[in-house]
Amino acid sequence: MAHPHSSPPKRADIGWFRRSLGVFRYTRRAVELVWGTSRGLTVALAGLTLVAGLLPPAVAWTGAKIIDAVVGAISTGTAADQRTALMWIGVEALLVIALAACQKGLDVSQSLLRAQLGHRVNMLILDKARTLELTHFEDAELYDQMTQARREASSRPLSLVRRSFGLMQNTLSLVSYGALLAAFSPLAVLLLAVAAVPAFVSETRFAGEAFRLFKWRSPEKRKQAYLEVVIAREDYAKEVKLLELGPLLVQRYDDIFQKLYAEDRSLTLRRGLWGFGLGLLSSAALYGAYVWVAVAAMASRITLGQMTMYLMVFKQGQSAFSAILQAVGGMYEDNLYLSNLYEFLDLPVEAREGTAVEGSRPGDGIRFEQVGFTYPGATSPALSGVDLHLPPGRRLALVGHNGSGKTTLIKLLTRLYEPTEGRILLDGTPLTEWQPDALRRRVGVIFQDFVRYQFTVGENIGVGDVPHIDEQPRLDDAAEKGMAKPFIDEMPDGHDTQLGRWFKNGRELSIGQWQKVALSRAFMREQADILVLDEPTAAMDAEAEAEIFQRLTDLTEDQMAILISHRFSTVRMADDIVVLHKGAVVEAGDHEGLMAENGRYAHMFNLQAAGYQ
Repeated sequence: MAHPHSSPPKRADIGWFRRSLGVFRYTRRAVELVWGTSRGLTVALAGLTLVAGLLPPAVAWTGAKIIDAVVGAISTGTAADQRTALMWIGVEALLVIALAACQKGLDVSQSLLRAQLGHRVNMLILDKARTLELTHFEDAELYDQMTQARREASSRPLSLVRRSFGLMQNTLSLVSYGALLAAFSPLAVLLLAVAAVPAFVSETRFAGEAFRLFKWRSPEKRKQAYLEVVIAREDYAKEVKLLELGPLLVQRYDDIFQKLYAEDRSLTLRRGLWGFGLGLLSSAALYGAYVWVAVAAMASRITLGQMTMYLMVFKQGQSAFSAILQAVGGMYEDNLYLSNLYEFLDLPVEAREGTAVEGSRPGDGIRFEQVGFTYPGATSPALSGVDLHLPPGRRLALVGHNGSGKTTLIKLLTRLYEPTEGRILLDGTPLTEWQPDALRRRVGVIFQDFVRYQFTVGENIGVGDVPHIDEQPRLDDAAEKGMAKPFIDEMPDGHDTQLGRWFKNGRELSIGQWQKVALSRAFMREQADILVLDEPTAAMDAEAEAEIFQRLTDLTEDQMAILISHRFSTVRMADDIVVLHKGAVVEAGDHEGLMAENGRYAHMFNLQAAGYQ
């Protein structure tokens, strides 16, 4: 993938058309997608398209009949010829009304289908995103791919199918026009075809260049979207204002636009100039045909009605042929954009096929056996050779400097990552053999970067155990354990109070209150016997922290609790303490034993204690 600050890719000039044919492989999948979205609307779209393709030639043929009938009525003056002329006028009126009804029906069908299809495609993208691993979300290129899929793919399948039907419609019209025009001269049919080819070649090549530009700019568009969030979101507003970042951020936003606009301007101008130049060829062919037909009429080789019909047929036939080639070019462009969608949807995700719902040695707890992990693209491991055992009823504290591997260890335990070395067992069974849902039900976790959902209070807590999200007694119990109940009871709508500022009547909480809500969320899973707390009290005062961990001690008598904290007054309450340094376990034991060793733990403890003296 091109670097976001590199120059846009240049198109290849040799063999471009041959290589381009491969993108049409997505047409069948697009048709299947549209058919699966709404069979009724797809059938209506197809039927109306076919009828709309047959009506214009019929109108042109009827027009010739009208003119000849009028000329006949003028020359003879008979009532029969007059009635014939009026009859053909009535027929043409009915055909025009039918054509207008078909066009309106096509508009309605496309509008309804577009809405349903946009939702269907977004659901496919969201369902795919739900299956991705954490490592996928940490990949910038995948974010670009997802962004590209969401920006264009919701409209492209319908566009592709609509162009396909339009291709059939104009092909029917062209065949009918060709049959009428061939009676005048087969060379006129050839002239009709040749005149439209240059514009098709130009449009197709520029469509490919536009797509390559679209892919190249995806990182820059994501930067723009991020800058919009930083400038306009309430959780950034305080710092942006105090640090006076507004002008800098707006300037960066404008710089990105100017850079992308320069490329857009260049492409648009070149596309427009080439389109105008090649369009002159089509105009020359059209008026050459006008002269040809007019000369034939003046020489009395054709009637006045036939002249009018041939002129109309040539003009509309040229439009139909151009529309066919444009449809093919448009289908090529749609397929290019659909490649983003289907490449994203086809992204391989390793299946987690574990089936175990209980361990082979119940009550054995958690074991790490020579566990190591290296992040994708990293040159050194985040964890290496980690061995530890946590039986039920024990509380384990992980300590160490930032970057020592504490949170990585938690992510391995919760299977957000898979170890690159060693294995992790729960009750004697490797985590890879556990059924994912069964494993998750046993874990209650709060990360230091927990999510502040713009939901109600009850929903913010209830998402900790979605099947019970509406059970009020369960919510109250979890809020009590997480120390959130006192301030929830003071809210005007209790658990129904909207949190955050994104929606009407939303109420913002302090960071400490949000942390208690998140802690309550972890307590929602009553069946969980593994409680993981990653810096759960960082925003709480010392008194609240002490109360939380006293409760934690009382509430986890039969559970396994893992605590990450930089506050040693809390850490010392754990049964077991593991000190991590550069991804390795360097010390392990209880507080008294580690202090007696006078090693790294004792040094960190004494250093922090000195700050309170």
